[in-house]
Amino acid sequence: MSKAQSTGKTVESGQGEEPSVVTNFSRQPSFRLSTGLLIAAAALLAVSTFLPYWRMRLNAPQYPNGLFVTIYVNHMDGDVAEIDGLNHYIGMAPLDGAAKIERAIAPIAMVVIGLMIVGVAFIRSKWLAVFAIPAMTFPFIFIGDLWIWLWYYGNNLDPRAPLSAAIKPFTPAVLGTGHVGQFSTTAVLQMGWYLALAAAILAGFGLHYRRVARQAAEK
Repeated sequence: MSKAQSTGKTVESGQGEEPSVVTNFSRQPSFRLSTGLLIAAAALLAVSTFLPYWRMRLNAPQYPNGLFVTIYVNHMDGDVAEIDGLNHYIGMAPLDGAAKIERAIAPIAMVVIGLMIVGVAFIRSKWLAVFAIPAMTFPFIFIGDLWIWLWYYGNNLDPRAPLSAAIKPFTPAVLGTGHVGQFSTTAVLQMGWYLALAAAILAGFGLHYRRVARQAAEK
């Protein structure tokens, strides 16, 4: 056998190996499981956009049933005007001014994050795994951003407010119960946040099983 023929067979053999590895990778049960988990994560994240993420109840003597404000990723709902009226006396800024940029870009950001997860699900490059990071961290970023705004509002009270002298700077509770003067607040996470958390967990498992499939295909 000539050297050229030998080299040609080697090249042909080398060309045939790569598609077989890719095909074997796609046929792994863990690959199919990974794809399903990633698609499910994208779906849950999309659904969470339409559901509330956080809710706070303000307990005030003059409101026996409480006042509520509910936060979505792109807007807030509830007794915002009434709560702003009470907050005015302690010098707190109107709630609608909080997180305007975050709420404005949220619809586009959620679509982009969802598409990134779908891309990880269908594109077999291991380098695209980083595209799942935003989905895996989003619920915690939401909590962190919420805490920053609550801290800012509670620690930047207007000194000219009627009751400013009676209220020291404070940070409203992100979760659980907090007290401000004669008022108390109760904050809880809502279904939208839990769906986002479930999406983060599914995306993490999706990446894990994708790695398992790649390792099995390379053996």
